[in-house]
Amino acid sequence: MEYTTLQGKLIMPEYGRNIQQLVAFAQTIEDREERTRCVQTIINIMGNLFPYLRDVNDFKHKLWDHVAIMSDFKLDIDYPYEILQEENLYSHPESIPYKKSRIRYQHYGRTLEEMIEKVAGYEEGDEKNELIRLIANQMKKCFLTWNKEVVDNRKIFDDLREMSKGKLDIEEDFFKLVESKDVLFNRKNKKKEQTKGNPRISKPSPKLKI
Repeated sequence: MEYTTLQGKLIMPEYGRNIQQLVAFAQTIEDREERTRCVQTIINIMGNLFPYLRDVNDFKHKLWDHVAIMSDFKLDIDYPYEILQEENLYSHPESIPYKKSRIRYQHYGRTLEEMIEKVAGYEEGDEKNELIRLIANQMKKCFLTWNKEVVDNRKIFDDLREMSKGKLDIEEDFFKLVESKDVLFNRKNKKKEQTKGNPRISKPSPKLKI
C-alpha cells in the first residue's frame, strides 16, 4: 500500500490527486490531437466537481489555466483560451492608489465628497440641479443612518455648501428633500421584512401564564 504522503505534493488540492494524475497521464500521450481530447475530458470532470460555478463568467477559462498549472506548464496542447503564463503566476496586481486625505464628514463618506466636487464644476442648468437634488437627498439618508433622528434640511444644505467650498449654495426652499420620518419609516419596514423573511430570526415565545 502506497501512502498519499509519498506520492508528491498536490499542486491544486481542491481537485484531488486523481485529477492531478489524469493531467500527468495526458502528458504521456504522444499524439497531440488525442492529448487535447484527453485534456478536454479532464476539463469536463473538473467542471462537474463545481457545478455551482458553471454560470460564472470565465469559469471554463480558469479550468484550462488550472490544467496548465497542474502540468507545470509543460502540457503541449491546443488551448481554446489564452493561458496564464508561468512568469505571471505569482505576479502581484498593481497597487490601487487610495486617497490619503481625511474624510471631512465620516457619515457622508468619500464617494459623496467626490460626487459633490464633480457636480460643483458642472454648468448651471436642469441637469446640475437634478444631480444636486439627488446628492442632497442621499446626504440626508446618510445623516439619518448616523443620527437616526429628525434632521433639518438647512443642516444638509449647509454641509453641501461647505463640502463644495461654497460652489453649491442652495436655498432651503429651492427643492424639497425627503422627509426624515419617511426615511426612518422605510428603513424600519425594510428591516421588518428582512426579519420576517429570515427563518433563523424567530419571534420571541409568548410568556406562559401561571
